[in-house]
Amino acid sequence: MIGEELAGGLLGTFVLTTMVRLASEFGFTRMDFALILGTLATAHRRKARAIGYAFHFVLGVLFALAYAGLFVMLGRSSWQLGALFGVVHALFVSTVGVNVLLPVVHPLMGTPETAAHEVAFIEPPGFLMLNYGRSTFVVTLVSHVAFGAIVGWAFRM
Repeated sequence: MIGEELAGGLLGTFVLTTMVRLASEFGFTRMDFALILGTLATAHRRKARAIGYAFHFVLGVLFALAYAGLFVMLGRSSWQLGALFGVVHALFVSTVGVNVLLPVVHPLMGTPETAAHEVAFIEPPGFLMLNYGRSTFVVTLVSHVAFGAIVGWAFRM
């Protein structure tokens, strides 16, 4: 049973990460989540991205395990239910996650309260991550729905 969560988590994270990267390359968002995560470990940008991608895949598998736990608690799984979990996940990430929780543990991330004399290596995301572009929330929502749908599809009860 654990293989389904791992497979769904890896495939879902690959799709989510690819979607966000492509959206960035095509100018829909300026968000670079690999850089944000990687700069938790180093300020060297190239190394930070590599570390960030690895960390993002670990998080993807952990979230897939959490989704699977929710499926078990509900007694059913489907791609539709996974997509719904993805909506909730995207809303949480875009509001509380990046604006309240991440700046607490990320020493280089700015906040709305960052003073002019302080140096913020990472721009604060803002509500629904709008500081990274007006389409960022849509990109986040669609990519997390895809992630959830893939995990829900892969996990069979």
